[in-house]
Amino acid sequence: MKIVPHDPLVKAARILAVDDEAANLSLVDRAFRREGFTNIVTFLNAREALADFAATPPDLVLLDLMMPGFDGYEFLESFRRLTSDTDYLPILVLTADSTMNARLRALSLGANDVLLKPYDVGELLMRSWVLLDTRRRFQTR
Repeated sequence: MKIVPHDPLVKAARILAVDDEAANLSLVDRAFRREGFTNIVTFLNAREALADFAATPPDLVLLDLMMPGFDGYEFLESFRRLTSDTDYLPILVLTADSTMNARLRALSLGANDVLLKPYDVGELLMRSWVLLDTRRRFQTR
Protein backbone atom coordinates (compact mmCIF):
# COMPACT_ATOMS: atom_id res chain seq x y z
CA MET A 1 0.00 0.00 0.00
CA LYS A 2 1.32 3.41 -0.99
CA ILE A 3 1.29 6.02 1.74
CA VAL A 4 2.09 9.32 0.05
CA PRO A 5 0.03 10.82 -2.79
CA HIS A 6 1.18 10.19 -6.32
CA ASP A 7 2.98 13.36 -7.39
CA PRO A 8 5.87 12.84 -9.84
CA LEU A 9 7.32 16.30 -9.13
CA VAL A 10 7.51 15.66 -5.40
CA LYS A 11 8.78 12.11 -5.86
CA ALA A 12 11.63 13.36 -8.05
CA ALA A 13 12.90 15.48 -5.14
CA ARG A 14 16.48 15.05 -3.96
CA ILE A 15 16.44 13.78 -0.38
CA LEU A 16 19.61 13.98 1.70
CA ALA A 17 19.62 11.67 4.74
CA VAL A 18 22.33 11.96 7.39
CA ASP A 19 22.75 9.47 10.24
CA ASP A 20 25.75 7.74 11.78
CA GLU A 21 23.88 4.40 11.85
CA ALA A 22 23.85 2.51 8.54
CA ALA A 23 20.71 0.59 9.54
CA ASN A 24 18.79 3.87 9.96
CA LEU A 25 19.89 5.07 6.53
CA SER A 26 18.95 1.75 4.97
CA LEU A 27 15.47 1.97 6.50
CA VAL A 28 14.99 5.50 5.13
CA ASP A 29 16.28 4.56 1.69
CA ARG A 30 14.03 1.49 1.40
CA ALA A 31 10.94 3.33 2.66
CA PHE A 32 11.29 6.20 0.20
CA ARG A 33 12.16 3.98 -2.77
CA ARG A 34 9.14 1.76 -2.01
CA GLU A 35 7.01 4.91 -2.34
CA GLY A 36 8.52 5.78 -5.72
CA PHE A 37 11.14 8.34 -4.70
CA THR A 38 14.24 7.90 -6.83
CA ASN A 39 16.78 10.47 -5.66
CA ILE A 40 17.79 9.54 -2.10
CA VAL A 41 21.35 10.26 -1.04
CA THR A 42 22.62 8.95 2.30
CA PHE A 43 25.61 9.87 4.41
CA LEU A 44 27.09 8.38 7.57
CA ASN A 45 29.20 11.50 8.06
CA ALA A 46 27.67 14.97 8.51
CA ARG A 47 30.72 16.80 7.13
CA GLU A 48 30.56 14.79 3.91
CA ALA A 49 26.82 15.45 3.70
CA LEU A 50 27.41 19.18 4.07
CA ALA A 51 29.99 19.09 1.25
CA ASP A 52 27.47 17.24 -0.92
CA PHE A 53 24.84 19.84 -0.08
CA ALA A 54 27.16 22.64 -1.15
CA ALA A 55 27.72 20.89 -4.51
CA THR A 56 24.14 19.75 -5.14
CA PRO A 57 21.45 21.24 -2.88
CA PRO A 58 18.73 18.81 -1.82
CA ASP A 59 15.00 19.40 -1.60
CA LEU A 60 14.71 17.82 1.85
CA VAL A 61 17.19 16.92 4.58
CA LEU A 62 16.56 14.09 7.05
CA LEU A 63 18.99 14.65 9.91
CA ASP A 64 20.04 12.76 13.00
CA LEU A 65 21.22 14.98 15.86
CA MET A 66 23.44 12.70 17.91
CA MET A 67 26.46 11.83 15.79
CA PRO A 68 30.14 11.64 16.76
CA GLY A 69 32.34 14.59 15.89
CA PHE A 70 30.37 16.98 13.68
CA ASP A 71 26.84 16.47 15.04
CA GLY A 72 23.40 17.42 13.79
CA TYR A 73 23.38 20.74 15.62
CA GLU A 74 26.63 21.80 13.95
CA PHE A 75 25.22 20.62 10.63
CA LEU A 76 22.13 22.79 11.15
CA GLU A 77 24.25 25.84 11.95
CA SER A 78 26.47 25.31 8.89
CA PHE A 79 23.61 24.33 6.60
CA ARG A 80 21.58 27.44 7.30
CA ARG A 81 24.61 29.64 6.55
CA LEU A 82 24.72 28.06 3.08
CA THR A 83 21.05 28.66 2.29
CA SER A 84 19.35 31.82 1.18
CA ASP A 85 16.85 33.54 3.46
CA THR A 86 14.43 33.56 0.54
CA ASP A 87 14.56 29.80 -0.08
CA TYR A 88 12.45 27.18 1.66
CA LEU A 89 14.66 24.15 2.17
CA PRO A 90 13.08 21.86 4.79
CA ILE A 91 14.95 19.85 7.40
CA LEU A 92 13.26 17.02 9.27
CA VAL A 93 15.21 15.96 12.35
CA LEU A 94 15.05 12.28 13.27
CA THR A 95 16.37 11.81 16.79
CA ALA A 96 16.32 9.45 19.76
CA ASP A 97 16.85 12.40 22.11
CA SER A 98 13.35 12.89 23.48
CA THR A 99 14.17 15.89 25.66
CA MET A 100 12.32 19.12 25.05
CA ASN A 101 15.67 20.93 25.04
CA ALA A 102 16.91 18.88 22.06
CA ARG A 103 13.74 19.51 20.07
CA LEU A 104 13.67 23.23 20.84
CA ARG A 105 17.37 23.62 20.04
CA ALA A 106 16.97 21.85 16.69
CA LEU A 107 13.96 23.98 15.79
CA SER A 108 15.71 27.18 16.87
CA LEU A 109 18.66 26.27 14.60
CA GLY A 110 16.39 25.97 11.59
CA ALA A 111 14.86 22.49 11.59
CA ASN A 112 11.30 22.50 10.29
CA ASP A 113 10.07 19.44 12.12
CA VAL A 114 11.25 16.79 14.61
CA LEU A 115 10.33 13.12 14.66
CA LEU A 116 11.40 10.95 17.58
CA LYS A 117 13.04 7.56 17.07
CA PRO A 118 11.79 4.95 16.89
CA TYR A 119 9.34 6.49 14.46
CA ASP A 120 6.54 5.09 12.37
CA VAL A 121 7.70 4.86 8.74
CA GLY A 122 4.29 5.98 7.49
CA GLU A 123 4.53 9.12 9.59
CA LEU A 124 8.07 9.78 8.33
CA LEU A 125 6.85 9.49 4.74
CA MET A 126 3.81 11.73 5.25
CA ARG A 127 5.73 14.43 7.14
CA SER A 128 8.37 14.36 4.42
CA TRP A 129 5.74 14.60 1.70
CA VAL A 130 4.15 17.63 3.42
CA LEU A 131 7.54 19.37 3.62
CA LEU A 132 8.36 18.55 -0.01
CA ASP A 133 4.95 19.64 -1.23
CA THR A 134 5.34 22.92 0.66
CA ARG A 135 8.76 23.43 -0.93
CA ARG A 136 7.33 22.79 -4.40
CA ARG A 137 4.49 25.26 -3.82
CA PHE A 138 6.95 27.82 -2.45
CA GLN A 139 9.13 27.51 -5.54
CA THR A 140 6.23 28.07 -7.93
CA ARG A 141 5.14 31.35 -6.32
